[in-house]
Amino acid sequence: MEWIKVINDAIEFMEKNLTEEIGLLEVARSVNISAFHFHHAFTIMTGITPAEYIRNRRLTLAGLELADGSSKIIDLALKYGYETPESFTKAFSRFHGFSPMQVRKGSPLKSMNRYNVRITIDGGTIMEYKIEKWDELDLLVHAKDFHAETSDNEIPVFWDEYFSNETTKKIPGYLGVCAQGSGPGGLADKSDVFKYGIGCRASEIEGLVAADGSVNAGKIPEGFEIIHIPAYTWAVFKCVGPAGEAISEGWDKIYKEWLPSADYERILDYDIENYLPGDSSATDYVCEICLPVKKKA
Repeated sequence: MEWIKVINDAIEFMEKNLTEEIGLLEVARSVNISAFHFHHAFTIMTGITPAEYIRNRRLTLAGLELADGSSKIIDLALKYGYETPESFTKAFSRFHGFSPMQVRKGSPLKSMNRYNVRITIDGGTIMEYKIEKWDELDLLVHAKDFHAETSDNEIPVFWDEYFSNETTKKIPGYLGVCAQGSGPGGLADKSDVFKYGIGCRASEIEGLVAADGSVNAGKIPEGFEIIHIPAYTWAVFKCVGPAGEAISEGWDKIYKEWLPSADYERILDYDIENYLPGDSSATDYVCEICLPVKKKA
């Protein structure tokens, strides 16, 4: 998948539908990937969320129409997706720094032009990664469904809850797994919901996995479940530094530097963050981002 093209095609769709009722799910469907993966990639590559892009572009165009005096405030509110003039005025004032009435009287406007995403070459950075073949594996996780648009704030809270709960923290929690459940090939999902789990390999829990590899369902701890991951080829990226910063920078480099030039492309099914032993706040702490991949055609 060519991510630069995907993001630009999505921007084209948003621009053509700024006066229509569109949200994350509709935009993701227009480029045939799940809302979760689209939201993740778009936010990394542009620095803002799809919702912010749509809102800022709508308010930019509304400001231009308001300034030329040809439209009523109530008409602009409805045109650009606001249910009331009051909600439009609040959003407009927050973006432009002045109310619609002040702009109509000559106050200056702010503007956000249409984005065009492309590759730029700055300084050379080194990404340390390895390509590995993994057999199918079962993960024992405490999991929860999240919405793509709010997950960035909610997942850190989920981690805090995991280690503050006497029941869940008894199971090693060093893997964070995003599961789309879309199967090989990463077909676009039908919702913006994905599953995120915290836990470990099921084989690490005594008595949970039999000699033949089957999972003993009766041994699954309360509050946990099994996520089965098929055999894949994985790209495993080394991230160094305080965990939150290292993971964020790792994802940034993967989308902006590695994916556009690598001989591999993502399989949009699962991704795993592996938090290795050590002081996760240290500058030399090591963690990993693991992505299923396949050779580009």
